Order: sequence, then C-alpha cells, then structure tokens
Amino acid sequence: MKTPEKAVVLSSGGIDSTTALALSKNEGFSLYSLSFDYGQRHVYELAAARRVAEFFHVEHHLVVHVDMTAIGGSALTGDIQVPKGRAADEMLADIPVTYVPARNTIFLSYALAWAEVLGATRIVIGVNAVDYSGYPDCRPEFIAAFQTMANLATRSAVQEGVGISIHAPLIHMTKAQIIQAGTALGVDYGITHSCYDPSPEGLACGRCDSCLLRRKGFQEAGIDDPTRYQ
Repeated sequence: MKTPEKAVVLSSGGIDSTTALALSKNEGFSLYSLSFDYGQRHVYELAAARRVAEFFHVEHHLVVHVDMTAIGGSALTGDIQVPKGRAADEMLADIPVTYVPARNTIFLSYALAWAEVLGATRIVIGVNAVDYSGYPDCRPEFIAAFQTMANLATRSAVQEGVGISIHAPLIHMTKAQIIQAGTALGVDYGITHSCYDPSPEGLACGRCDSCLLRRKGFQEAGIDDPTRYQ
C-alpha cells in the first residue's frame, strides 16, 4: 500500500482553513496542521484550531509562537479598534485595519520550513479571493508568487528536485460554497471560530467583518449557523 503524501495545512480554527483540511483529508493526504499564537486579539481561535485538529485526527498539530504585537499596525495585534457593523461595499473599499502586515507571508514561510523537514509535498492555505475582507495576501497572484519563491529557496526543490506546491483550494469560492463543500464532507462548523473581537468566553461579537461574512455565508448556503454569539 502506497504511503499517503503529507500536507501541511495552515489552521486558524475558522471556516476556511477547516474546510481546506476537510478537502485535503478527502484527497487522501496525511495531515499536519499548523497554527500561530502571534499575539492576536482573538487568541480564542487557537482553542478552535485544537478542536479542529482533534476532529480530523491530524498526525500532528503544531502551534508556533510569533510575537507580531512587536510590529503592530493592525487591529488584531495593536491598540486599534476592530470595525463593526460595516456593509459589504465598505469592507471591500480599502484594505481594512484588521489586515496584519505580511501575516500570510510569515505563516507560509513557517509552513514551508516544516514541510521541508517533514518531506511534505503540499502546503494548504484556506485563503479566499471572493468573500474576503480585501487582504492583499489572499489573492491568487500572491499564492503563485510564493510557490515560485518556495521552489527557489528550499533544498528539497533545488538539490533533490522535489517541489512543494502551495494549494489554495477555496480561492475562487464564495463563503456559501465553502460552507456547502465542508458540510458535504461532514465538517462540524460548530467547533470553528471566526470572530475578530470575541468575549473572554469565546462568544462571537456578531458585528465585525469576519462575523458578518460568516453569517452571510451560512444564510446564502441555506445552512443553520451554529455560531455562539454574545
């Protein structure tokens, strides 16, 4: 029996990364989930990421500590108010203050290092360029550029001829389509977390951009929203 290929999957404990895990498992990959404690306001997401790792019985769930509060520049890592109650057109008008400078570049770099050590052939990231909050590092151009860089920068690619693909299976899907795809694969979205500004108990605020996009996704998917709101 052929040994399954390994995939490192970035996991925030949210809808998108959890669905990306489900799709990777369905493809037969051996799963290694990677999360980050980066000083984020919504650190509760790490509890969700652990639940998701247990749900999928991943081979290993790694949490890396990166202090991005030292850099700041974001409502998620600094003393900047999280926007609430914005309409969809407002979310897409500009790059919002919840954008964390170079976050996906940093996270993918750690994933690349771990993938090379594990001998993984794929890195999976649940970025989405349709129902997203205008982040520049969620675009197809960014993913393609990072893959090019990855295969110029690693020993496995340069010396051994074993490339690593950066896989973004949700990039052209709406939030509703993502939820429908995950539901079809048996994902329990009640264990996930999306809110940028939750209560200390992890209850979602229901008004930040992430909460609004999540709620809209469930409504359009025709699926009950299992989120626990304040």
